[in-house]
Amino acid sequence: MKASAINYLVDAGPLVGLLDADDQWHDWSDRTLTVLDEPLASTETALAEACHHLRDHRPALQELMLMLAEGRLRLAPILSVHPRRVGELLEKYPRMDAGDATLVVLSELFPRARLITVDSRDFGIYRRRDGRAVPSIIPPQ
Repeated sequence: MKASAINYLVDAGPLVGLLDADDQWHDWSDRTLTVLDEPLASTETALAEACHHLRDHRPALQELMLMLAEGRLRLAPILSVHPRRVGELLEKYPRMDAGDATLVVLSELFPRARLITVDSRDFGIYRRRDGRAVPSIIPPQ
């Protein structure tokens, strides 16, 4: 993926919200993600988390796979390429899970991109290697 081609990163929460009409974040995720006419980037770990949450919603899982097949969602292999950096983040932030760590690393690789997430509490704490917060789009409080 070219850094200039990626403007938006996406966490598992908004993907689940987009595809599960019963999810608490459905309306916000639908309004936020459907207006974007460009690919979203994420990580395999965040995708696995979304798949786990959608496991009982087969049509939603199929739509997620279609997003990948059509290039609307692009994945970066962070764990296999940057395991040391992921480990550093997990050590620094004891509450951080691997999915969030991979998204912070993805943000370091695409520093101009904004992360779409419903997790304002944690992403308000996490910092990239340069000390800056991950630029985020979050639901209104």
